[in-house]
Amino acid sequence: MLATLIPLFDDKMSVCAYSVFARKENHFLNPEMEAGARFDGAGTVHELEVVSSMGVATLSGGKEVFVPINQFSIFSEISLQCTVPAGKVVLLMDNTILPEEQYIRRVKELKEQGYKLAIRKLPITSFEPYREILSRCDYILLNHSKIDISKAKIYFSSVYPNIKLCAVNVDTQEEYDELKKDGGYDLYEGSFFRMPVKESETEVSPLKVNYIELLNVVNNPDFDLTDAADVIGKDPALVISLLEIVNRMALNSEITSIRHAAAMMGQKELKRWINTAVTKELCSDKPSEITRLVMIRAKFAENLAESFELAMQAPELFIMGLFSALDIMLEKTMQEALDMVVVPKNVKAALLDGEGDYAKVLNFVKKYEDADWTEVSRIMVVDGIKMDEVYEAYLSALRWYRDLIPVT
Repeated sequence: MLATLIPLFDDKMSVCAYSVFARKENHFLNPEMEAGARFDGAGTVHELEVVSSMGVATLSGGKEVFVPINQFSIFSEISLQCTVPAGKVVLLMDNTILPEEQYIRRVKELKEQGYKLAIRKLPITSFEPYREILSRCDYILLNHSKIDISKAKIYFSSVYPNIKLCAVNVDTQEEYDELKKDGGYDLYEGSFFRMPVKESETEVSPLKVNYIELLNVVNNPDFDLTDAADVIGKDPALVISLLEIVNRMALNSEITSIRHAAAMMGQKELKRWINTAVTKELCSDKPSEITRLVMIRAKFAENLAESFELAMQAPELFIMGLFSALDIMLEKTMQEALDMVVVPKNVKAALLDGEGDYAKVLNFVKKYEDADWTEVSRIMVVDGIKMDEVYEAYLSALRWYRDLIPVT
């Protein structure tokens, strides 16, 4: 099993829901399945397996999850496969589900069972023929480049006033800003929120300079605990977080100073905590999904270390994941951002030039995030990586992030 989450944003860059995309088999190992890929999930909605096994709290932070269904899986026993509240699940239909009696009847049944409904890949010419299905949908996903939203807004508000419009394939920040300005869409899906910075926009704020100083202290070989403690002491939020963690570690010990707390954690754990906590703070003025993205990316990359025969480099792969959006955090190009921080040379080569063994891991993680299952499967075959290892590595990263939130 392979599975990943794609966020859907509102016009304030807040994540309102996630689409879940899964692949049950590696089609490179089972080429006979590739021709019948569209029949995948005929008896089982694999995405519901993921949702049910993880729960919406861990998977999406309690937000709605969009689960794709096709012309076959729509007739499966969805209520038996789904163990989470129906109201949290949006069944995402496509144009293989036709406006015919058997499908209309099934759509009515699912709606009565409490599921929300969405539809995608529907051309404008099909809006009227799909009236019976669209009238029961909560969302419609539209390719913004192929539709006049001003006309679509008038049409849907008149004919389907309760349906929410979602713009998909929003690939740049400029596209998002323009669509948001024009209005009409309720949600947006695409890679716009994590696109690399091409030109530096602003000076780095003094607070972020302090965080960079701390990163540089702990990412130097054999850094001094007292130096790290002194930089931590400049930021009240980091001080409070550090003391909370150490107090849980040493219930019967009285922590007398920040230096004492740093010594209690030890060099290895303090370095890991600082890299994670500081990355979160650097993302604090960005969409919350950036924090989630880099944290899960870091842990996922670390978890994949052994699969890529880089077990001894797992800590550096973690740092690579954390810093993979450093350009976005600092609003600098990646070259300028990496010039400001101390990072291992292999991490720098991967982030800046896409070279080296670390780059292979980063590329794999990014393809996985995009649900590019063809490329993910190809890499697994070439490198002899088992699907179950990858799936567990990803789920473990999701669990780690869930547990990290109250700590940081």
